[in-house]
Amino acid sequence: MNNLAHKLQNRTLRKKRIRSQVSGTAERPRLSVFVSNLHITAQVIDDTTDKTIAYASTVCQQAATGTMTDKAAWVGEQIAKKAKAAKVKAVVFDRGGRVYHGRVKALADAARKEGLEF
Repeated sequence: MNNLAHKLQNRTLRKKRIRSQVSGTAERPRLSVFVSNLHITAQVIDDTTDKTIAYASTVCQQAATGTMTDKAAWVGEQIAKKAKAAKVKAVVFDRGGRVYHGRVKALADAARKEGLEF
């Protein structure tokens, strides 16, 4: 197994391990984060009804400029605003198998700064 396949397998295992413990409810939905090479996406999901409550992404957004960390902070602000508009105050954070550092941390800090609790 080459190095890239090994990294992907490890991330998939981490993601499954996290998802086995983290679940969103109607009172406290799950804030799921996905980071690709070019874009960052965040969703607030109620796992009991399998519905997405709020969604924010850098895809096709002109306002999201700068480095990927800046884009992550912008997505964090947007998802917090949309969640507050949907009357969601507290969430469970799902980092999606990524390390809580850099882009994921920037998104989480920006969401907390806008008033989202987790």
